[in-house]
Amino acid sequence: MTKSTFISAVTAAALTFSAGAAFAESHAAANPMVGGAEMFAEKNIVENAVNSADHTTFVAAVTAAGLVDTLASEGPFTVFAPVNSAFAALNQDQLADLLKPENKAALTTILTCHVVGSAVMSDALGGMINDDGGEHPVPTLGDCTLMAKYEGDKITLTDERGQVANITIADVKQSNGVIHVIDTVMLPAE
Repeated sequence: MTKSTFISAVTAAALTFSAGAAFAESHAAANPMVGGAEMFAEKNIVENAVNSADHTTFVAAVTAAGLVDTLASEGPFTVFAPVNSAFAALNQDQLADLLKPENKAALTTILTCHVVGSAVMSDALGGMINDDGGEHPVPTLGDCTLMAKYEGDKITLTDERGQVANITIADVKQSNGVIHVIDTVMLPAE
């Protein structure tokens, strides 16, 4: 092997390693998949949510409540987005009632109990939980207060009725905030 061939081989190996490291780094920082769909940090909450197979009921409810424009706006927002199975666990007659136009105000209240008027990543929320001695109140745009705490190494939210939701996928970055996927619909006090 000549000196120039050796240098070319070493340079090619170094470039391959650098490209591989850059690829790994860019994918390590990528958003998690949600509902079988890639989530893009440069898209807004609505643009991403409509692609998640796990959030079809949430998207239908947001549409029925007239919140699409709000959640597509500049924000920033944190959305605790319940999956379809969370909505399926509700009384289906009550859910069907909520989706009727005459119950738009009640549906809007429930949905905005899942929205915070700032972007809060899970590490920041965890820090607030720790700073507050293990439990942190999270005021929402729906005038509900969710209580955040740790259950093991996972963050949970408790609504005003005592229902507990687990954050199953955290820190899904959006152009106008962040989504945390949860497994329970949060409800306001009765």
